[in-house]
Amino acid sequence: MLRALKSFFGAGDVGQLALELEAPAHPRDADELLARLRSLGMKRITECELTRNRNVMVSYRGTRLRVHEGYLTAPEDIQRAIVVFVEGRTRAMRREAQKKIVTHVVEASPRGPARKERTLPADEPIAERLAEWHARLNESHFGGTLKTVPVRVSRRMKSRLGHYTAAQRGEQGEIAISYRHIRRHGLHEALHTLLHEMVHQWQDETGRPIDHGAAFRAKARAIGIAAAARRAPGAEPFRLAANE
Repeated sequence: MLRALKSFFGAGDVGQLALELEAPAHPRDADELLARLRSLGMKRITECELTRNRNVMVSYRGTRLRVHEGYLTAPEDIQRAIVVFVEGRTRAMRREAQKKIVTHVVEASPRGPARKERTLPADEPIAERLAEWHARLNESHFGGTLKTVPVRVSRRMKSRLGHYTAAQRGEQGEIAISYRHIRRHGLHEALHTLLHEMVHQWQDETGRPIDHGAAFRAKARAIGIAAAARRAPGAEPFRLAANE
């Protein structure tokens, strides 16, 4: 067959044709990533979006999947884990997939790191008050064992009430509390959210998976807060991060 092609196209053309027919080593965009995931068993997802959000690496809602662009170059076992995270029949399967997914090291984008949100000057007094409460709650609920971490006020958060970013690559962890949440629901509810995120901080600092599993629920009950996360209307029901 190759000899016949050479006689028809010429040897140089056949070499070029062979190169063009080879599949790329890694997906190059969202469509190719979705095709790869579907070939690995993904069924429910019909749309895929690449992000640069290093806080939430993989998330999905309905038939739409959002994945950090760093997973384009992930090995097949990591991409299979993404499939299991979405399609897994049990919580245990999805939890194991989560552990696998976050082992993939996402390199910095060649376009440079995404700009990190900072507390606005007008919100600094609120952030300072939350930081003071973090110290108090650390003493009263965790025996002072948690590290002191920045607590910032986020104006970007619309659906989430709070978020814990895990310590990684020499950077300390961080807690963010939604400005909208504070304004709408008051300090008492904001402190409940702060405690919720501090349980995630405890998971991170004690080497546990950062999730809402049995260990989280037990610790939440032990310190007297609701085990279920309180969410603003419209929050995505399934989220995965190395830090949530």
